[in-house]
Amino acid sequence: MTQPTPSVPLTWRDPKRYLWPLGLVIPLSPFMAWGLVSWLGPGAFWLLGLVIMGIVIPLVDAFSGVDRRNPPVEAAEALEKDKYYRWCLYLLIPLQYAGLVLACYLWAHGPLGVPERIGLAITIGIVGGVGINAAHELGHKRENVERWMSKVTLAQSFYGHFYVEHNHGHHVRVATPEDPASAKYGESFWRFLPRSMIGGIVSAWELEQRRLHRIGKSRWTAHNHLFNAAAISVVLFAALIAGFGWIVAPYLVLQAVIAVILFEAANYLEHYGLLRQKTKRGRYERTNHTHSWNSDHLWSNLFLYHLQRHSDHHANPVRRYQSLRSMDDSPQLPAGYAVMIFCALVPPLWRKVMDQRLIDYYDGDMSRINSL
Repeated sequence: MTQPTPSVPLTWRDPKRYLWPLGLVIPLSPFMAWGLVSWLGPGAFWLLGLVIMGIVIPLVDAFSGVDRRNPPVEAAEALEKDKYYRWCLYLLIPLQYAGLVLACYLWAHGPLGVPERIGLAITIGIVGGVGINAAHELGHKRENVERWMSKVTLAQSFYGHFYVEHNHGHHVRVATPEDPASAKYGESFWRFLPRSMIGGIVSAWELEQRRLHRIGKSRWTAHNHLFNAAAISVVLFAALIAGFGWIVAPYLVLQAVIAVILFEAANYLEHYGLLRQKTKRGRYERTNHTHSWNSDHLWSNLFLYHLQRHSDHHANPVRRYQSLRSMDDSPQLPAGYAVMIFCALVPPLWRKVMDQRLIDYYDGDMSRINSL
């Protein structure tokens, strides 16, 4: 006799359902900054993105604490199919680009001095960094339109190779010495940054060559994901420079650099020192929940679409952000990403906060740590 399919408990409702639009606050920050300047006059408001990321989110996190609640297993399928959550993410893209166009207009025609233009570039760069996170979520999905949306979102930061390397390189090699995007114990962020960037580009090129060879196409083709992603960035930057003049060019470069640094800092902290062990056959064990640092701080998770539940993401890469779970065996960060990213930028502070935590997680067994 066929057993009935368990139904979703009628009493369960996603307690964070109507909080997910908070993820749009960062892409809205250039408009909020413009409004504050128009209302209150010139000031440091152009740094609003930095203020939200570096001060507001950590403070709210500190007061709200952590949230380790998971949706019931029976609710997972309906939660994944609910289009509301997709639109909470999709809306970030037009807001991201509307903010970029606004910034170009203000860089070219606004009454801004150089310090104010730099402040605005920092805010736009933070938006771009959060955009890379959105592209990360979209790039893992099976729908072709979402994969193209991922490339479009990456265009602002000129980081299109991430689409290839992250999905087919990082997720295969994560938490191993062979992965350029897995930071090693004792490796500072500023040493990790060029290794991750250069290694990621080289890996993406090799992976894409192999993919094209398998389907019988030349590497020099429009089907090359690296080429078409780069083309979107070139067209975007060319259009903005053509529309607003060369005055915007240095600020476009600056915001892209900031976006990349911000996201690579997240990369740095996500797997710092963690190592997949080898089986008797000499192969690395399958990726599981112990190979990524997690943070269940509520508000930073809302702003980053559950990026901080990174262990479950690596164990289940196509699982959508609203369904990611907190697991008891995952190593835990002492704070949310907003705090930990700024710690990563200051190596002595990072090592003071994280090194002993890593050693304790492995019960002092240094042979189990991914180290220099």
